[in-house]
Amino acid sequence: MNSCYSLKRKQNKTKTLELEAEAIPEVSEKYEITSVPTFLFFKNSQKIDRLDGAHAPELTKKVQHHASSVTVPPNSNDNSKEDLNVRLKKLTNAAPCMLFMKGTPQEPRCGFSRQIVEILKKHNIVYSSFDIFSDEEVRQGLKTYSNWPTYPQLYVAGELVGGLDIVKELEASGELDTVCPKTHKLEDRLKDLINKASVMLFMKGNKQMAKCGFSKQIIEILNNTGVDYDTFDILEDEEVRQGLKKYSNWPTYPQLYVKGELIGGLDIVKELNENGELPSILKGEN
Repeated sequence: MNSCYSLKRKQNKTKTLELEAEAIPEVSEKYEITSVPTFLFFKNSQKIDRLDGAHAPELTKKVQHHASSVTVPPNSNDNSKEDLNVRLKKLTNAAPCMLFMKGTPQEPRCGFSRQIVEILKKHNIVYSSFDIFSDEEVRQGLKTYSNWPTYPQLYVAGELVGGLDIVKELEASGELDTVCPKTHKLEDRLKDLINKASVMLFMKGNKQMAKCGFSKQIIEILNNTGVDYDTFDILEDEEVRQGLKKYSNWPTYPQLYVKGELIGGLDIVKELNENGELPSILKGEN
């Protein structure tokens, strides 16, 4: 495989350009090219998406999607920027200690991310992570939001601590354990989350946009009861997603809790709804 990144022509309106990564290191550095091939998507002179590695089906999907999407004038995205900032604030506050990295703690995808994971593990620091390769909007938006141009990025209580160099300095000075307290264990966090509201639904997506068919069905059922409830998107927190399965001894999602007690998943909620018991259970009457 030659060292280049390119965008294959899949639509007539799509313009393509192929460049040698090693021949233009300043461009490779700017767009964080760490593997070849890497495909970058631009619209209105702005980078809107990327694909790292050779994956033909995903490439075809992305090209067709962007080629058919409506072009938005550059000055009409104020609301989208505001919505992104709200999402970034939510993500940086998703856990007491949040690491935005390339890959996951189990499979870091760059040396800097691997080093910071090793440091946090060595100090037994409890943290959640977000793979910035999984969401290009977050990957680019967080740089502006935090005014920090590189990854990994470590946040505590929603505030940016810094990248690998800062974490190394804090470790050397003995301050890391103070900055990232280890007292908030995963089990305690799960207890807090399931008791966050009287009725809590752990699902893929949220009330406004379910991201799987099962989650969509259970949302429709709950909405029809008229009972107020809160949701947690397990796709945005891998620690919670895996930890809650063991905590509740329930291997799938969605999961519905009432007053901190597990009711069950979609099948049980359907059954309770069909026999008329669901409203009283959601109100804590049964």
